[in-house]
Amino acid sequence: MSDVKLSRIESVLEDLEYPVTNDRAAAELEDVTLLLADGERNLGALIERSDSDRFESMDDLESELNNVLPREAVGEPYQSEGEG
Repeated sequence: MSDVKLSRIESVLEDLEYPVTNDRAAAELEDVTLLLADGERNLGALIERSDSDRFESMDDLESELNNVLPREAVGEPYQSEGEG
């Protein structure tokens, strides 16, 4: 199991082969814990919550993840985690 900060999510998403199905991405990332400002979430479980069946690119998957994260996930309301 590995941990990754939200600001470093690209480091694990880039390891997937795109396009990738929702099920495959969720299965491949089920052992990754996403560290958020308000706690942590299982990355595979977050991907499963997406309405998309398939992700064409890393940007596509990252955008979908942003849609399923709670707004508080990034710290101050509606602010990004920044460079840190």
